[in-house]
Amino acid sequence: MDETHTEVPPPVAPLRMREVLGHFASGIVVVTAITPDGPAGFTCQSFSSLSLDPPLVSFSPARTSSTWPRIREVGAFCVNVLAEGHEELSTAFARSGTDKYAGVAWAPAPSGAPRLDGVAAWIDCALADEFPGGDHTIVVGRVRDLGADPSRAPLLFHRGAYGISA
Repeated sequence: MDETHTEVPPPVAPLRMREVLGHFASGIVVVTAITPDGPAGFTCQSFSSLSLDPPLVSFSPARTSSTWPRIREVGAFCVNVLAEGHEELSTAFARSGTDKYAGVAWAPAPSGAPRLDGVAAWIDCALADEFPGGDHTIVVGRVRDLGADPSRAPLLFHRGAYGISA
């Protein structure tokens, strides 16, 4: 008789997960919207293209985000792909309890959401769906309009720092 025994490995520690997955370079976006209280936004590293037909993108805000619920209520947002040199912008929109738009130049995207000046690309979306994803929420946005500045290189994050480190 052939006995199959499957051992369940111990759970992966969050710090180990962060350390290893930090070897995957990612871009950084700022998701923005105009809420009843004014412009809102947050920095997000987990963004990707999801589908060409229909045109969909996805990103994953932390479940602890106080900004995402305000943007969700509006149902429209702009994903701003940060460009090289936008480290301070990334840091400013990652903070809570501050005026994230202080000194930030922007113009309205077609939805009215802030399109930040000087970004590498922008994607204006309507909320299509969202799903639980552990300690994050997986958000799907239906792309309504978009644009890019081919002269701007993206801001990258790798091994816990901006840029590519060896």
